[in-house]
Amino acid sequence: MTARTYAFLGPRGTFAEAAWRVLGMPDTDGQPAPSVTVALDLVRSGEVRGALVPIENSVEGSVATTLDELATGSPLVITAEVSIPVQFALLVRPGTSISDVRVVATHPHAQAQCRGWLAENLPGSVVIPAMSTAGAAQALTEGATYDAAIAQRIAAEQYGLDILADGIADNDDATTRFIVVEQPGPLPDRTGADKTTLVLFMHADHPGALLEILTELSVRGINMTRIESRPTRRAMGDYFFSIDCEGHVDDERVGEALKGLHRICAHVRFLGSYPRHDGRQPLIRKGVSDSDFTDADEWLRGVRSGEIG
Repeated sequence: MTARTYAFLGPRGTFAEAAWRVLGMPDTDGQPAPSVTVALDLVRSGEVRGALVPIENSVEGSVATTLDELATGSPLVITAEVSIPVQFALLVRPGTSISDVRVVATHPHAQAQCRGWLAENLPGSVVIPAMSTAGAAQALTEGATYDAAIAQRIAAEQYGLDILADGIADNDDATTRFIVVEQPGPLPDRTGADKTTLVLFMHADHPGALLEILTELSVRGINMTRIESRPTRRAMGDYFFSIDCEGHVDDERVGEALKGLHRICAHVRFLGSYPRHDGRQPLIRKGVSDSDFTDADEWLRGVRSGEIG
């Protein structure tokens, strides 16, 4: 195992590094990776212990690359999650004024989230795409031909840039959720405020396939917090489902649901049970608590043994 035991989506100065700091991880253990794919491959190869990558944005939706990479290849599991506010700033080289800004570089997702501010404050500017917001900021210090970069405040600190305008995102409530991914091993203990992530492959596309999945969860009182369909890349119209649901695999209702999904699906990939970042506990209705399942098991044993008529 290397001295830097975790990878995060780089370069330095990204939201991923900011999330890394929120988790309280030491900088000396952080290794920037150029892409989600590379970060997860480092985990699979054993070069790092784990990786922190984005999975969902409240404005732009799920991160397709992360969903696809977790659905394929050797299995990985999610051990933690964190959500951070998405806040953008206009970064420039020292001495640059807003009247000097003609060309701005940033990631397309950041551009989309700052469209209103750009139209009002830099109506004549040209926005060019970059691989990442932090990459745009880094290149600005290395002789890039554009005048400014839209990135997060941490990038200004990292690359010695000035913040010309702060809080330029159009949605003040936007957030991005990041996950920590590791090789399979002992799961985090259940806390009562947990989340479980699954990838579900159906035997074949047929009427009611999604309803079958939803039924296995709903009859056991399990609430889904996210569901996505993604192409398997095998044939047109062939999809898998990626879902997050409330609860831990050690909860009886979740374990029963997984057994049901295993019966009806061609394959169920378990991607982990881990504490929710917001600490919210699920509402457990009558009939689906652990004690309810235990009572039902004892009753059935009695029926099968002839003790209960």
